[in-house]
Amino acid sequence: MVWVKNREELLDNATSPLTRKAREAAINAVEAAINAVDPRRAVKSKVSLSGGTLRIGGLSFNLSSFKRIIVVGGGKASGSMAEAIEEILGSHIDGGAVVVPHGTKGNYKTRRVELHEAGHPVPDEDSVRGASKILELAEQAGEDDLVICLISGGGSSLMAMPRPGIPLADKQAMTNMLLKCGATINEINTVRKHLSMFKGGQLAKAAYPATLISLILSDVVGDPLEVIASGPTVPDPTTYRDAVAVLKNYDLWDEAPRSVRRVLRDGVSGKIRETPKPGEQAFKKVHNIIVGNNRVASLAAERELRRCGLNTLFLTSFMEGEAREVGIMLAALAREVKASGSPLSRPCGIVVGGETTVTVKGEGIGGRNQEIALSSALKIKGLDGVVIASFSTDGVDGPTDAAGAIVDGSTIDRSKDMGLNAVEYLTNNDSYSFFSRLGDLILTGPTGTNVNDVSVIVCL
Repeated sequence: MVWVKNREELLDNATSPLTRKAREAAINAVEAAINAVDPRRAVKSKVSLSGGTLRIGGLSFNLSSFKRIIVVGGGKASGSMAEAIEEILGSHIDGGAVVVPHGTKGNYKTRRVELHEAGHPVPDEDSVRGASKILELAEQAGEDDLVICLISGGGSSLMAMPRPGIPLADKQAMTNMLLKCGATINEINTVRKHLSMFKGGQLAKAAYPATLISLILSDVVGDPLEVIASGPTVPDPTTYRDAVAVLKNYDLWDEAPRSVRRVLRDGVSGKIRETPKPGEQAFKKVHNIIVGNNRVASLAAERELRRCGLNTLFLTSFMEGEAREVGIMLAALAREVKASGSPLSRPCGIVVGGETTVTVKGEGIGGRNQEIALSSALKIKGLDGVVIASFSTDGVDGPTDAAGAIVDGSTIDRSKDMGLNAVEYLTNNDSYSFFSRLGDLILTGPTGTNVNDVSVIVCL
C-alpha cells in the first residue's frame, strides 16, 4: 500500500539528481516498514482456525471446550486487529468491546465486537467508559470462557480507569506532565499503573478464572510485556515506591496533583493494595503473545533498501535517548560513510529503530521524529546524496498530523533562503513549523498500526 501522500513534493524538494534518488529510496523504505506491520497481517500470522482447533502462536485450543468467546482490548491498532479476529473466528465470537482513538472508528468494520472511541495521548471520559465496559465483560467471563485481548500502543490512554479519589482531570494533568518531562515510556507507565484500576495486570485479575489470551502489537523498545499499554494482562514488577521515584527524579512530585500524591503515599504505606505481581493465581490461565514489533518494521525497511540496490545495515531496534542527540548520532553515521566508507561502502542504507524522547522546553510544536530530522539536518549540511528520514509507524508524530520528516544535505541552505533559522526552531521545539514551511514533513495519515519509530539513512 502507498502511504506517503506527499511523495512527489518530497522528491521535488531534492536539489540534485543524486539526492532525489536517495530521497526516493528512503520514502520506499518508509512505506515498506509500515506495510510490514499491518495489524491484520500480524494477527493472521499468529492465529488460525482449522477443524474446530484454534491455534495461537504455539498454543492449540479446542473451541468446543469454551462456552463463550469474548474479544476486548484497545490501542491504535486494535480496530484492525479486531477485524482480523472476526475474519478468523466469525460467529464463534459472542461479543466484545475494543477502544480505538477518536475519529478512527469509521475506518473499521466489525459485527460482533463493538468499537468505542476515546482520547489519545491524554485520556478522556470516553477512555473511562471504554475501560469500564471491558472490565464488565471480563468480570462476567466464567471458567469455561475464552477472553481474547487485543493490545497495541496507545492503550494506556485509550483504556483508563483512575483509582478512587483521583479525578480524571488530575490524571490528565499528570499524563501531560509525564509526556513533557522527558521520561521514558517505561517510567511513564510505572506511574500510570499505580493510578489505575485497569492497568498493571488488573484486567487479567478481573477475567480470572477465564482463559485469557492477549495478542500484543508492541510499541515499546525491547517488547517488555508489562510496559506495552501499561500491561493490563501482565504481572506488574513495579511498585508504588517506584512510581514515586519517577516523579521525584523528574522534579514532578511537588507539581503533581494532590490526589495523585495521596494515592501514591497510601500505596507506599500499604493502605492500598499493590498491583498484581508475578506468581499470583490470576495469571495461571493467561497467555501473552507478541504478534508484531519494531524489529519487523525495521527489517522490512532494510529489505526495501537492499531491493533498491544498496548495501544495507540494520543497526538496532533499541534506539533510545533524547531525540536531538539521536539526530546528531545518525548524522555522524552518514558523515562517516561519506568520509571513510565505514561501516558500509556507498551506495548504502542504514536502518535504526526504537523510540526517543523529547524534553520540551520551548513553545513550539513537533514530534520526536521531526526533532531527530531537524537535529541531523544541521550536521549533514552540504553532503550531496545523503538523506535521513525519521518517522513514527502510526503516522502521528507527537501532537501533529505528520509521521515525521525527511532531510538532506541541502535542507539547511534551503531553510536559510526562506529566512528560517534551524537552530532557533530546534531550541523552541518547533520542528513541525520548520518542516511545514520547507514542505518536508512525511504525511501518511494514521496508519492503523504502531510499533515505535524507524529512522533511515541513505548515502549514495
